[in-house]
Amino acid sequence: QVQLVESGGGSVQSGGSLRLSCVTSGDASRYCMGWFRQAPGKEREGVGVISGDGNTRYRDSVKGRFTISQDNAKNTLYLQMTSLKTEDTAMYYCAADPGSMCWYREASTYQHRGQGTQVTVSS
Repeated sequence: QVQLVESGGGSVQSGGSLRLSCVTSGDASRYCMGWFRQAPGKEREGVGVISGDGNTRYRDSVKGRFTISQDNAKNTLYLQMTSLKTEDTAMYYCAADPGSMCWYREASTYQHRGQGTQVTVSS
């Protein structure tokens, strides 16, 4: 059973940066990993995903600002966020999925997710 634990959220001003971490327990070496977020009153939206061989893709609104990476030795997934905007305010979740087609799906649809970490960006 894969378990995911996020950390690193907080409050920053617009233009600031944060790095989220997600520690994975269990064998997720062949899983797709990703991040999604959910703001109050809004639907979940995928932020980005990373494949087992390191390929990444992102939603358009975060391209060039957010970077997903992973440290397999530490079983940790990261989301580096820069140039944060107020519209990035949301609960951020780490997610994992073992499906063969998981690369083509949004992280918000993945089988496993963490408890979330709050990111608040103020103007």
